[in-house]
Amino acid sequence: MELKVKALSPKIGREIPAPFYATPGSAAMDLHACLDGAVTIPAGGRAVIPTGIAIALPSADYVALVYARSGLGIKHGVAPANCVGVIDSDYRGEILVGLQNSGGEDYTVQPGDRIAQLMIAPVVQARIQMVDDLDQTARGAGGFGSTGK
Repeated sequence: MELKVKALSPKIGREIPAPFYATPGSAAMDLHACLDGAVTIPAGGRAVIPTGIAIALPSADYVALVYARSGLGIKHGVAPANCVGVIDSDYRGEILVGLQNSGGEDYTVQPGDRIAQLMIAPVVQARIQMVDDLDQTARGAGGFGSTGK
């Protein structure tokens, strides 16, 4: 699968790395902050951080998913505000990452910082069938915590 990436800023590939897989086993590529200056996200606050890139997925058979970087989330409480960002195959605008700071201290994003991960995944679009009843299972309608700890 080929992913087309368009640099929307002249900084991409010079001051700000273009997306790349860090290791042969990487499932996702890092997204970097494409900023002119530092942006501070106050404790409990949010900020939208541009990446300076747009992508073109080859078809509706794929989706791009924006996930947290585990180090930012665990060490600083900084993660995507919407948990997982969904980039549909027909979107051609800049990838923006909304970051939430749930930590107890302000967090400053510097130009070029790795702020999120971008994963490409296959999509299955379901055919919707409205029914009166669903098949029964051992779990049934048991929800949160119904299967134990």
